Order: sequence, then structure tokens, then C-alpha cells
Amino acid sequence: MGLTEIYLIALSVILAVPYLVWRLLRTEHWAPLVVVQIIGGILLGPGVLGHFAPDFHGFVFTPQVMTALNGVAWWAVMMFVFVAGVELDLSDAWKHRGETSLTAACALLTPLLSGSLAAALLLKTPGWIGPKGTYPQAVLGIGMACAVTALPILVLLMEKLGIFRAPLGQRLLRYASLDDIAIWGVLALILVDWERVGRQGLFLAGFAVASMIVRALFKRINEQDRWYLSLIWLAMTGFAADWSGLHFMVGAFLAGVVLDAGWFTREKLDTFREFLLLTVMPVFFLSTGLRTNWGIGGAMVFGAALLFLLASVSGKLAGVHLAGRLLGWKQGEASVIGWMLQTKALIMIIFVNVLLDKQIVTAETFTALLLMAVMSTMLTVPMVKPRLARLGIGEDR
Repeated sequence: MGLTEIYLIALSVILAVPYLVWRLLRTEHWAPLVVVQIIGGILLGPGVLGHFAPDFHGFVFTPQVMTALNGVAWWAVMMFVFVAGVELDLSDAWKHRGETSLTAACALLTPLLSGSLAAALLLKTPGWIGPKGTYPQAVLGIGMACAVTALPILVLLMEKLGIFRAPLGQRLLRYASLDDIAIWGVLALILVDWERVGRQGLFLAGFAVASMIVRALFKRINEQDRWYLSLIWLAMTGFAADWSGLHFMVGAFLAGVVLDAGWFTREKLDTFREFLLLTVMPVFFLSTGLRTNWGIGGAMVFGAALLFLLASVSGKLAGVHLAGRLLGWKQGEASVIGWMLQTKALIMIIFVNVLLDKQIVTAETFTALLLMAVMSTMLTVPMVKPRLARLGIGEDR
């Protein structure tokens, strides 16, 4: 059988299996399709399908097929992160900057601290730090992974719970937007390469000049031309960031964040994001799952995932409750906000993919963090729904 046929078999499996599980098992209430796709990537990886059906796994996911799929996955995630950057609107956060800054800081710093402490404990044993990573880099990277909130998944779950347009939903957007900026800032800090710091400085200086030119150009052209030029701008910025020793995903986010969302029709942005999630992001989830590794042992990896989950949940809830007490929130609001901001999945998975690409963490650490992200996100709706009912907010959809 030729390479094209095997590639299309792999693509059929990637698209069909998660959708059928999601639709037939009706997982929407606790696991949206995107979460099922991530789980599907893990199950189709070497640790599960490769273990129980090695011949089929080896036949479908050959090195040549994976090379082709990885090309799709890289471009898919670059476009997704770019759109997330474009849609990041801090104007509302600025209007409520005092309350937003305090809450966002508490919601980020406490799980960062608890996650870093968990990492510091785990990394005393071998097998978790990557060959090019240092102990401080790995601790900070894992700590930040425990603190991340996935803004795109948060929006999806808020729409599901009927609170996206409610005042509580808008508050959640403000808090998560500020944390989103911090996530990429910390990632850039982790990726500082002192041997290539000159290149990184040159990239940042060049990007600052180029972004001003691009913004001036975008103000003078129509929306159709903006879409074409956006993709060229994305590819060039991703290349420059990767060349400098940062990562192409950092470049993708920067390429989007300097553009105004108002330059694009809201409906077209929504359609583009949904198109990516429907067509090409499942390939990224599969490529992510294929990078999982259980070499240290399944029990150790699951144990690490549970440790990270405990650190993440306890830190996030403690920080948000602290903010609620300082700001005088209504009883019950802090629990809802804490659990909603615990949503991870997409952005956190992108974050830890970068850590693995740069060999800061091992595949075993990556696997544990991936499992933590899935479990954390799956807890959100079951934990939030009854709390919303007690507050008299939201309507399940």
C-alpha cells in the first residue's frame, strides 16, 4: 500500500475515533469534543495503541506519515495561537484594572507556587528533566503549566453553561486574558538562550519595527487583503522567533497580539477558529499523543499527574478564594471562578509541547502534564454546574 493511502487511513482514524466516542457516549457534559480529541491522541499513541496493537500502530503511523502529519500539526497550531493572540482584548480588563489585576495575580501566582513546589519535589528523582533543561527551567515550566488557564476552552465551557454573556462570564474573560499574557511572558523567559541572546535581542528589536510597519499597512488595506497578509506575517514571524532560539509558537502569538481584532469581522474570526478546530487541530492532538512516553512506568507517570493536579487545583482555588475575600465577593462566587479558571487543555498542551521541543522536560514529564490537563478540564463542568445553580446563574445548553 502506498504512502498516500496509509496517510489517508491515519487521517480517517484521527478524525473518526474521537468524534464517534464524543457523539455515541454523549460526553459533552464533562468532556467537550476538543478534550476527547486530546484523549484520543494519547490513546492512539505508542503507550496505548502502540502497546496493545503494535503491528497496526506501526503500519499506520510510519515515520513518513508522521512527517506529513507533523507539518499539518505545526501550521495548525501556529494559526490557532495566532487567532488567540488577535482575539486577546485587554480593553475591558483595563477599565477594571484594579480588581482584574488582583484576581489574575492571585489566580496565577498561587498555583505557580504550588506547582513549582510539586515540581521541585518530583525533580529530585531522575528521568523528569530534559537533556537541555536546567533544574530552575523545569521547575518554572511545570509550575507555569499548573497555573495556566486555557482561554479558548474557557469560552467554550462558558457558552455551554450559559454564562458567557453574563457579568460573571465577562469577569472570567478579564482574569483569563491577563493570565494569558503572563503565560507567554514566562515561556519567553524560560526559553532565553544565553548563547543566542544576541539573536533573541535582534529578533525582538526587529519585531518591534516590523509590527509598527504591519500595523500601519493593515490600517490602509481591506479585510480580504488583511487575511492574506496575516498568514504571510504569521509564517515570517514564526520563522524569525524559531531562528532566534525562542519557538515558532511564541512568534505566532506575538504575530497575532499586535493586530487589532477590530480589523477582522467577528463572524469570520469565529468561523476561522472553528474551522481550525474541526479540520486540522485534531492532527495536532494526535501528534501530541504520539509524543507521550511511559518509559519510567505507568504508575510513576500517573502518580506525577495526580501530584500536579493536586498542586494545580489547590493552588488555583486558594488564590481565587484569597482574591474573593480581599474584594468582598458574594458567597460561592470564588468557588465557581476558581474551578472555571482551572480549565486547561489547549493552551497548556501547546505550552508543554514547547517545553518538550526544547528538551527542557522529558517525554514522561510531558505525559504527566498532559494527563493533568485532561483531568483538570474534565472536572470543570461537574464541579461548576451545581455551584452555578446555587447562585442562580447560567443555563445548561
